[in-house]
Amino acid sequence: MTLSSAPLDTTVWWAHTSAASERLLRLLDRSERERQSRFRLQADRDRHLLGRALSRLVLADRAGCAPEEVTFDLRCRSCEEKSRTGAEGGRSGPEGPHGKPVPSGAARGWEISVSHSGEWVALALARAAPVGVDVERISEARDLAGLAGYSLADDEQRAWNALPEKDRAGAFFGYWARKEALLKATGLGLSGGLRRVAVSRPDTEARLLSWEGGGGPGAAWLSDLDRGPEYRSALAVLTDREVALTVHPPERTADLLRR
Repeated sequence: MTLSSAPLDTTVWWAHTSAASERLLRLLDRSERERQSRFRLQADRDRHLLGRALSRLVLADRAGCAPEEVTFDLRCRSCEEKSRTGAEGGRSGPEGPHGKPVPSGAARGWEISVSHSGEWVALALARAAPVGVDVERISEARDLAGLAGYSLADDEQRAWNALPEKDRAGAFFGYWARKEALLKATGLGLSGGLRRVAVSRPDTEARLLSWEGGGGPGAAWLSDLDRGPEYRSALAVLTDREVALTVHPPERTADLLRR
């Protein structure tokens, strides 16, 4: 078996917001602590703290370095494309540096993605292959019909409209999680356009079906993740190799954070 045909090891860590602790603040750099202080709600502070602290701890373990040696560059692919074409915006955008965190320094070469919703934070990690993870808490209180028109491709919307009313909320967030995981893996994020990405129906095996316009991946591995009946979650890895996925439960993550 050659290296290119060997399975690509990919890891997902789940953290519950109850694992957040003030002592984890020491793992954040100055800009991350400043952002932490701007969140008004405790739930937002907990999710941000867990995502940043867990990323640094896991990368330090993989890179064999101290957490303080793990740094990140922020890459917004949409801004980079605007800069190349001379459009307004530029690399940093009007709100300053932003985008997907790309490990640098001692952890260079690793790829991560972080997502959070409700009580859960997810971290995805792979070596030399872009990853995207998304978790969404199902909410029937939102304007799902309006969101579907904004986010679902034509075939997806027809399939969604044909579902019984009781099944629509779960299916909608299943579509959304798969699409956002793919967009995050490419570095485009939601600015890449949800309607341009078509995926398989949520009650079938996760697959990327089509990608309209530029910016799509040459190859993509896509899978749903199980986070219980109240959530929908998905993982995308931009590779043509088989993926060997390891999922660490919240208990394992809590042990790591306590250490």
